[in-house]
Amino acid sequence: MNPLAQDATAAAKRTGLLSNQIIIKGGKPLRGRINVRGAKNLATKAMVAALLADTPSILKDVPAISDVRVVTGMLEAYGVTVTETGDGELTLDPKNVLKAHFAKIDALAGSSRIPILFCGPLLHRLGEALIPDLGGCRIGDRPIDFHLNALRAFGAVVDKSYEGIRLTAPDGLHGADIDLPYPSVGATEQVLLTAVLAKGVTELKGAAIEPEIMDLIAILQKMGAIINVEPNRVIFIEGVEKLSGYNHRALFDRNEAASWASAALATGGDIFVEGAKQQELMNFLNIFRKVGGAFDVAEDGIRFWHPGGALKPVVVETDVHPGFMTDWQQPLIVALTQAEGRSVVHETVYENRLGFTSALIEMGANIEVFEEGLESVSRRVPRRPLEQAAVIIGPTPLHGADVEIPDLRGGFSHLIAALTAEGQSTVSNIGIIARGYEHFVDKLESLGADFIYEG
Repeated sequence: MNPLAQDATAAAKRTGLLSNQIIIKGGKPLRGRINVRGAKNLATKAMVAALLADTPSILKDVPAISDVRVVTGMLEAYGVTVTETGDGELTLDPKNVLKAHFAKIDALAGSSRIPILFCGPLLHRLGEALIPDLGGCRIGDRPIDFHLNALRAFGAVVDKSYEGIRLTAPDGLHGADIDLPYPSVGATEQVLLTAVLAKGVTELKGAAIEPEIMDLIAILQKMGAIINVEPNRVIFIEGVEKLSGYNHRALFDRNEAASWASAALATGGDIFVEGAKQQELMNFLNIFRKVGGAFDVAEDGIRFWHPGGALKPVVVETDVHPGFMTDWQQPLIVALTQAEGRSVVHETVYENRLGFTSALIEMGANIEVFEEGLESVSRRVPRRPLEQAAVIIGPTPLHGADVEIPDLRGGFSHLIAALTAEGQSTVSNIGIIARGYEHFVDKLESLGADFIYEG
């Protein structure tokens, strides 16, 4: 079994999926109501933050996804007691934090990139952190140099060995001036989780300001941290002596909400996404409307539907927040295969996030990927090294095919394509989708999808 299939199988088992394959009979509009809970990109980081406290934390609206299971296993390996105290509610008690056996951490870390964020909290609690080789979606290089350079600035000593990366802090951690060359979400989280207990003041320039970052800052402030978000991506953190546990409801998963919205548009359906909120989706909603989709914002969620008529082509440039999220372009591209005319998606965040389109081409889509991107006088996002572009000509009818999922967002996009296509598709490695989409098989059933799943 190849590494991708191994990761998919492991993720499937963690969330109770007994099969790693689904057979879909497409061509049927998705209609109904589903809900989204806390964001994968916040819940897992909030769980790590609980390591910093001297009392238990309570996190609500935690999604039942594989990445949460991975972080739970890692926390438990370090002596944190993780208890499910309600539906989607976790209590995390860090009073007995201890050094973990490398084998336990290594067994879990290969399925996620979250372990690198344990470094700061572990250095504060134990004076040492050991991080194995990291896994995660294969969508680009995603180097950890930003993380390691930031940790060195705080006073950490980084040693690389055959096991992975070992970090120590012989003189403790102190505030630092850090200027990120790119507003990396992960590196910003690393700085926040390290700086809150470091001695002195940390100034972070070039910070990511995604909603999930702001929610993490809100959690840390509840714990006793002093964090000021300034204009122009500057964050000041004044280190404190101790932090206490938090009680927090996680921000909704805007990536999952956008994915289901794209599924409604591509299949000609009508989906109410309970828990979705307008403010965090504004850029997506603008593009959704330009393509020809309709939406209605309610107090408890957002309804997305295809109002009939032809879909329109658009030009999209992905960017860090407040730009159009890279996670949104993959599901949207499936809908754009049904739009009349030439759409262009400029991917500027990851260098290999358009690889999923090869399966769409096999299913009948007319897509050309330009590995070095495309020049355009109308570009608003500056060109970046290693960017790509996809040109989608539509509308093209899609037909069923055998598809192997490559990564999380691309994988859900393959599901959407199979649901849109005429005929039968067999989609493998669906366990990867379980990394970030809660109960997605049950949701497909509630929306009237026609599929066969044994498990």
